[in-house]
Amino acid sequence: MSTDPLVIFTPSGKRGRFPAGTPVLTAARQLGVDLDSVCGGRGICSKCQITPSYGEFSKHGVTVAEDALTEFNEVEARYDRIRGLKEGRRLGCQAKVQRDVVIDVPPESQVHKQVVRKEATMRDIVMDPATRLYYVEVAEPDMHEPTGDLERLQRALAEQWEIGEVRTGMAVLRKLQPVVRKGNWTATVALYKGHNDTHDTILDIWPGFFEGRLYGLAIDLGSTTIAAHLTDLRNGSVLHSAGVMNPQIRFGEDLMSRVSYAMMNPGGDVEMTAVVRGAINALAQSLAAEAAIDPGQVMEAVFVCNPVMHHLLLGIDPVELGQAPFALATSNALSLTAPDLELTAMNPSGRVYILPCIAGHVGADCAAVALSEEPHKSDDLVLIVDVGTNAEILLGDKSRVLACSSPTGPAFEGAQISSGQRAAPGAIERVEIDPATKESRFRVIGSDLWSDDPAFAEAIGATGVSGICGSGIIEAVAEMRMAGIVDGSGLIGSAEQVGTPRCEATGRTHSYLLFDGSAEGGPRISVTQGDIRAIQLAKSALYAGARLLMDEMGVDKVERVVLAGAFGAHISPKHAMVLGMIPDAPLDRVFSAGNAAGTGARIALCNVASRREIEETVHRITKVETAIEPRFQEHFVAANAIPHATAPFPELHKIVTLPDVSFNTAGSGEDGGRRRRRRG
Repeated sequence: MSTDPLVIFTPSGKRGRFPAGTPVLTAARQLGVDLDSVCGGRGICSKCQITPSYGEFSKHGVTVAEDALTEFNEVEARYDRIRGLKEGRRLGCQAKVQRDVVIDVPPESQVHKQVVRKEATMRDIVMDPATRLYYVEVAEPDMHEPTGDLERLQRALAEQWEIGEVRTGMAVLRKLQPVVRKGNWTATVALYKGHNDTHDTILDIWPGFFEGRLYGLAIDLGSTTIAAHLTDLRNGSVLHSAGVMNPQIRFGEDLMSRVSYAMMNPGGDVEMTAVVRGAINALAQSLAAEAAIDPGQVMEAVFVCNPVMHHLLLGIDPVELGQAPFALATSNALSLTAPDLELTAMNPSGRVYILPCIAGHVGADCAAVALSEEPHKSDDLVLIVDVGTNAEILLGDKSRVLACSSPTGPAFEGAQISSGQRAAPGAIERVEIDPATKESRFRVIGSDLWSDDPAFAEAIGATGVSGICGSGIIEAVAEMRMAGIVDGSGLIGSAEQVGTPRCEATGRTHSYLLFDGSAEGGPRISVTQGDIRAIQLAKSALYAGARLLMDEMGVDKVERVVLAGAFGAHISPKHAMVLGMIPDAPLDRVFSAGNAAGTGARIALCNVASRREIEETVHRITKVETAIEPRFQEHFVAANAIPHATAPFPELHKIVTLPDVSFNTAGSGEDGGRRRRRRG
């Protein structure tokens, strides 16, 4: 076994061993990591900036020492003096590998920028924001009736708007006198009143009539992606939506890896809190710049997130969430100020609302889905699946609602896949395979043309074909099953068994060649046996969680399935059903809800009464803990088959006939080769 240093890149998850002295940029290129560079490695362009991470990474099985990379050289020092490097950053063309290392490639260093698939979903929302603007005429001071400017402002609000008790902080008090005088004793105030408040709070004040508007941020803080929607608090319209990779991914792709990092590295939780708050501020700043508004007009932020992200956002050590009984520091909704979370890209007096968590593994993101999709008001039994690195699942109707989380891992996001990448221009997102010829065609993000279209090559000239994202790998595996390239156990057949040279031997297994761009210097993109196994593990966890809730409800089928999140918006119900990701149901009863968690966050941002509603609703949701339920493992094992080892899937078979093939030749006799030979 090679003793060369192991280099692991995040967020792609790609890894390999390289001789000591190998530049990071060279390692990235050899592994197909998306790291930019245009100056030929001379340290001029700065596009290859990377961030090494140090400490113990149990997820990756490595401990990264401080000397994992060579020290700053003169080229880096010169660049830092002239143009400046962010703290912790290195130039990938200059830093060389010395020991095992984990390296994060930040978004700005990636050639193919990520497409955040958590767009705002159109939704009618009854507008009742917590923060509103009020124009008032303030009485001038009178020596015979000595009162302060604040007291006369409070009296004006009471007389002109029938507003009761009003309070404010020092930031407003310091600017109050010059503002009202500049406005010739008129002013516009931003008043905030939360759903549990007994008084209004002045967040800011402007001289005269303020013609601007107030805005809020609805933020879906996910394990992999942070998505934010800049929303007009007057009418609920979304000015801009954007997102970034969660920089915590370099500490672990899944939640338990991050908990483990905090356990193994003193101060690791503080480090993860700092990077995620920094990313949120940068994202909020960019949204305000795109909308050409003053960040001071952003008065509110609403967060939805899973329990681990909840604690790390708040600066709470998540260690208790890594072990039974998975105790939260608090499951209640929280009303905070912007400074509490070091949110500098909004009004310094701004308010933050965090939706309640349901339980230790079912967080505020699931509560937001419940607020958006309202299973507790449904006449039919509905299964709601919000898929990410950690799936949130709801099952219920008017009588009862159950919830659980299921650790699907990052495979659905394109991670842990041989040619996988995040959703970005050039990534394969749609796949079709002809069952007769076994030939494939596909579409990539950034073009509406299929790969067999004569104009395809010209259409993707700027991006090329760079890899395969989550939606692409899901459709590829499902199409391979429908075409008879993959059998029910998940095995890929050989070229002789399947009848196509696209099935290539890869060690002791086989892979299916989806795209060969090597003639033009591009990548060879294949679906490997390891890719199939990664998808099987992810989909089995998802199905097992849903099936566990059905057991608890005492039902064998559901009447309606709602697919939420980026997955729900981009995967066809047929492909999801062929894989066995969700229980069998009529396909015309399977719907997409788009980004339901983000929609729930916007509802809570725009309608203050909805905050009270969701706080009451979560207490009526019954949590089912998959981590300690024995039946979860039983369901998980049975769900490893594609679509399932025992469940009949009658609705699926009405529209799809899956080939009855088996490529396991390890056994012999009457079992048809289905029994595996024991290892000696």
